[in-house]
Amino acid sequence: MDKDLLSIQQVRDLIKAAKVAQKLYSTFTQDQIDRVVYAIVQEMKNHYVDLAKKANEETGFGKWEDKVIKNKFANEFVYDYIKDMKTVGILNETDTVTEVGVPMGIVAALTPSTNPTSTAIYKTLISLKAGNAVIVSPHPNAKNCVIDTVKLMQKAAVAAGAPEGLIGVIEIPTLEGTNELMRSKDTSIILATGGEAMVRAAYSSGRPAIGVGPGNGPAFIEKTANVKEAVRKIIESKTFDNGVICASEQSVIVEPSNKEAVMDEFRRQGGFFLSKEESDKLGKFILRPNGTMNPQIVGKDAQTLAKLAGLNIPSNVKVLLSEQNTVSKTNPYSREKLTTILAFYVEENAEKACERAIELLENEGEGHTLIIHSENKDIIREFALKKPVSRMLVNVGGSLGGVGATTNLAPAFTLGCGAVGGSSTSDNVSPMNLINIRRVAVGVRELSDFKKGSDNSSCCSGTTVNSEVEDMIRRIIAEYRR
Repeated sequence: MDKDLLSIQQVRDLIKAAKVAQKLYSTFTQDQIDRVVYAIVQEMKNHYVDLAKKANEETGFGKWEDKVIKNKFANEFVYDYIKDMKTVGILNETDTVTEVGVPMGIVAALTPSTNPTSTAIYKTLISLKAGNAVIVSPHPNAKNCVIDTVKLMQKAAVAAGAPEGLIGVIEIPTLEGTNELMRSKDTSIILATGGEAMVRAAYSSGRPAIGVGPGNGPAFIEKTANVKEAVRKIIESKTFDNGVICASEQSVIVEPSNKEAVMDEFRRQGGFFLSKEESDKLGKFILRPNGTMNPQIVGKDAQTLAKLAGLNIPSNVKVLLSEQNTVSKTNPYSREKLTTILAFYVEENAEKACERAIELLENEGEGHTLIIHSENKDIIREFALKKPVSRMLVNVGGSLGGVGATTNLAPAFTLGCGAVGGSSTSDNVSPMNLINIRRVAVGVRELSDFKKGSDNSSCCSGTTVNSEVEDMIRRIIAEYRR
């Protein structure tokens, strides 16, 4: 049978099973849900290394050692953040308004090839914590490691009392199969992490979606910054899993007063500044003819990139930097580069640096992430007020800062870009983004209160409570709690 047809049929079977399973799971108490989530977390602790190696071997992206850290982060760190969340039943209650957490239903979890196993773990945990079923759609280039990851979670969940079918994975991933999942009337919400085309498809599917497009985060090293520390954090961030996290730095912006100090520090710590000729050679490999990022460069270390472009660099080089003075769709250095390459801009002052950062973000990555290294609180505040980003990171590396590992942001591998970035949220996505909230509201005013006074001076001043309505609502709430 045709592969596409097989994929579509498999998706339909997964949806059917997930619908039945979620209906049962929606009756689970918070304690029952938490036991299922805890069981998955405990099982996945045993598989950080083997899944990391599988992901690295299958995709060729990044470093397996860093993928171990990402798997642990997606499992334990995320769990520590969500474990005490109240997601179903009564969430909050006052005398007049009661909030009830309601699962959305079935989550379509699209995972990228850059962070495959860690994203599958993270999306499954937050979906189940919110009382939902989840169907994972792996990138075709990372299907085997994702399938293995999901099967481990399926087994642990069922052993903890979850119904069969609550966690699904497309084992024959095709574009047609993924579209079937996204467009199904039974899919409640799509969590789309990946390329622009996939995110656009999610939003045009006709189903609710949370999509995350590319990042292109500039890092401004302002003149009051601790240069040594700023450079250390940028290099650590850019070399973590060879730069495949979308919150990683893509450009460095400095001022004339600290330009030489920053350049010298980069060289001391493993940075290599390319000549114009070398930049041109490497630049040819960054983008494909259609203007998208060349997968050949993704997640590669500096030495591999140099060989690819025919460059001779010292053996201790960790990051390649190219001095630039323009920003455009055709300038590859001003675009997102999920690898160990940084653009380097010099601007005459903080105001011009601010303008350059905005230009870079508007070129690509609007709404995503910006990094600033500075001790000047006024400039930090000025950047915060003006930048079209959903997260601005201060004196920290972008990769782990953006996902919430080295900051107090919600730990997540789905980073909302807000309306400016074409996303439905600006949050680091958590279980609270995957529930609906039912609000039970007690009457506190009468229509007559709004009619009092022909001059409207007494409008909205009434505080009468209809005791009969209030008693009825309280009985409903008491019945719901049983």
